[in-house]
Amino acid sequence: MVKIVLVILFNSILYSIESPYVIVLGIAQDGGLPHAGCEKSCCNELWLTNSKEKVSCLGIIDPISKQSWMIDATPDLPTQYHILTTKHNTKLSGIFLTHAHMGHYIGLLYLGREVLGAKNIPVYCMPKMKEFLETNAPWKQLIKLENIILKVLKNDKEVKLNTQLFIEPFLVPHRDEYSETVGYKIMGVHNSVTFIPDIDKWDKWDQDISKVIQHTDIALIDGTFYSQGEIPHRDISEIPHPFITETMEHLYLLKKNHKNRVYFIHLNHSNPAIKEGAATSNIIKSKGFNVAREGLIFPL
Repeated sequence: MVKIVLVILFNSILYSIESPYVIVLGIAQDGGLPHAGCEKSCCNELWLTNSKEKVSCLGIIDPISKQSWMIDATPDLPTQYHILTTKHNTKLSGIFLTHAHMGHYIGLLYLGREVLGAKNIPVYCMPKMKEFLETNAPWKQLIKLENIILKVLKNDKEVKLNTQLFIEPFLVPHRDEYSETVGYKIMGVHNSVTFIPDIDKWDKWDQDISKVIQHTDIALIDGTFYSQGEIPHRDISEIPHPFITETMEHLYLLKKNHKNRVYFIHLNHSNPAIKEGAATSNIIKSKGFNVAREGLIFPL
């Protein structure tokens, strides 16, 4: 029998699908698309067709060891778990949390006795996030029943997943009501992927996003809002994010090959770029940047 090996073209290098890779499991902001309470054109048709965009999430897959890891436990965890374990034929080996906002951790409930009844799934989180889970219901029940086991992360301290894969958390400024907020750098033998789904503004961070992009192969970064005025009924100062227009201006001087590493993710339902092929997403592409789409694969 002839063995067929799928290869992916990435930065002009051919990689076997047997190499580890990152897969995009969702691109939407915490509320998903369609969004609760929205009857505008961005959501109305999707309510009628029962179509949706899943909440922002990454999967890390090692086809050789059949291991997978998930970054963030979203409201769409059942489908995202199915994609990792069934479609990609792996066993979930752990979940890495970014912070304690709705769309990034409530999927942990699906690991409990009412659904999966999981056993000791490692959940990696920062110290304040760990304390939050340990001291609040229903999360502490997951710990008591040993559905999950918490693993404490340290800022800028990498974690070895296996012999080929490492992941490193780093603090970013965000609305930290209940926990810290981190991004992650995922490192393989050949490439690295940086993931920053939530940040307040780039100038509040103690790192230069331009340099971060230059020192990674792929950067999946906060693209929550395209521009000012998308949600006029809300006080935008209460939910600060860098507008995509701001980020593109901020990164204007980057070389073309560096801009092309950038993929905007965590898109609000109001963001016109969330619709593939829309004029806004074409504008982003024309400026050298990209919009993340579910199913995209980045070899490590």
